[in-house]
Amino acid sequence: MKYTTEIKVDVPLDEFIKKMDNVENMKHWQRGLVSAEHVSGDLGQLGAKMKLTYQFGSRKMEIIETITKRNFPNEFHANYTMKAMHNVQKNYFEKTSDGFTKWTCESEFVPLTFTMRVMLFFMPRTFHKQTLKYMQDFKNFAQNGTSVTHA
Repeated sequence: MKYTTEIKVDVPLDEFIKKMDNVENMKHWQRGLVSAEHVSGDLGQLGAKMKLTYQFGSRKMEIIETITKRNFPNEFHANYTMKAMHNVQKNYFEKTSDGFTKWTCESEFVPLTFTMRVMLFFMPRTFHKQTLKYMQDFKNFAQNGTSVTHA
């Protein structure tokens, strides 16, 4: 399943990238994030891997992030792999005519199990809504300093 999500963030592109490209900031806009552990490669650079651990109620989820393209301030692409799903994300950033930032996220989800195939088939909007929620949470953090850790 593939889809594209866009959002305008009312901060200049350079400020947007500084906040986006900081592992310490992830906890402020990624709900449920418990830890981000460097696994291999040069942290934040092409080919680097990081283990992201999330807690959603009693459900724990571990995801391996692999950076596949890093071309700030314009692009950041990564693969996210978990037990039942593989997610390819291509993020594009551009300066708007009013000096803010347009963030376009192309997402592709590839189910690795029958259960996930069924879930994608019956609930595709759930994935799109989750992507948009993370983008809105980043927007709130970048614009207003609002952290999801207080939610």
